[in-house]
Amino acid sequence: MRVRTRGFDYILLGVSAFLLILGILILNSSSASISQQNFGSPTHILFHQIKYGVFLGLLLGGMCFFLSITVIRKWTPLGLLVILVLMGMALLPKIGLSFGGASRWLNLGPISFQPSEFLKIGFILYLAAWISKREPRAKTYAKVSDTKMQSKMQSKRRHLSLANKFWPGTLFDEGLNRLLVPFLIIIGLISLLLIFQPDIGTLGIIALVAILMYFTANTRIFHTVFLILAGVAGLIVLIGLAPYRLNRIFTFLKAELDPMGISYQINQALIAIGSGGIWGRGLGMGIQKFGFLPHSISDSIFATFAEETGFIGSLFLITLFFIFAWQGFKISRRSSDKFSQILALGITSWIVIQGFVNIGSIIGILPLTGIPLPFISYGGSHLIAELMGVGILLNISKHSTNN
Repeated sequence: MRVRTRGFDYILLGVSAFLLILGILILNSSSASISQQNFGSPTHILFHQIKYGVFLGLLLGGMCFFLSITVIRKWTPLGLLVILVLMGMALLPKIGLSFGGASRWLNLGPISFQPSEFLKIGFILYLAAWISKREPRAKTYAKVSDTKMQSKMQSKRRHLSLANKFWPGTLFDEGLNRLLVPFLIIIGLISLLLIFQPDIGTLGIIALVAILMYFTANTRIFHTVFLILAGVAGLIVLIGLAPYRLNRIFTFLKAELDPMGISYQINQALIAIGSGGIWGRGLGMGIQKFGFLPHSISDSIFATFAEETGFIGSLFLITLFFIFAWQGFKISRRSSDKFSQILALGITSWIVIQGFVNIGSIIGILPLTGIPLPFISYGGSHLIAELMGVGILLNISKHSTNN
């Protein structure tokens, strides 16, 4: 079998560029009135996003593209540790900034940022390195040539046979100690930090991506089922602990409930989307952004986009995310090593899942989550992290193979 290098993915690069350009265009339209009102200039928010989001994101994304994957993997644990420290600092008074009861931002003099956005890519990197290192050893009895070792393993199998009748050969194998339990501990620590902020939307995205990455390793299906059930149970508990989360569920189930209160955002978003029609009102011609639609430049920016570009523009945007997913998963499949394979899958899943969760919540098929739309929503932290992810994907594609 002949293997040759394919070179980096031009299609993924083009799709990412399109998404970035669309984000700048719609932000320019949706932020003008808010920027004028708050800063005395219609372009202040746009230039802030370009300066601290686009430029920095392209710079760091370029670094991720040119750095060796081996170097990136080597510094991954330290990078995650720094991010966790910064998240802890965000909970401290004076240093941390709190908005709407959430302590998610860190104030460092002239700049402020959201460490949890960098946690997404930092944790994906760490998890890819961790799983790729441990995964071969989770294949408990595979490819053992030593006769004495085989005999020991067969003896161990007999001792565990009774337990395996009750636990389908899953919770009592070596995969439990090598992957599942440590995985639960890592997820638990990350979850605690995000719960204290609180940032349940980010926690949900990280948990979904982590479970998907775990599933792609050579692990038993029952482990994945257990993780999903544990995640659902945890989500139910978190919803019950905070009334505003329960209100989001009520709003999702019945959007007409309290239209001027807890259902106001989703109702205004649906009005904006519906008024866009097939072709939209035109860029800059939307109405809902003028004080009617909450978070029109961040969480709800898709509604602004749909109002001004219509069904055709919305379909084009969604298609770009599908193409991004296709190319990202193709890079993962063609990766030359296990770390790159799991990492490409994790980055692609993170960006695509977050995109569709944001869109789904704004059109009313999912509960509101408060997470940004990748490449489109206002916010430098998430944009920088996403461009770094694209840089890593393109880096991996440089060394992908064609069999």
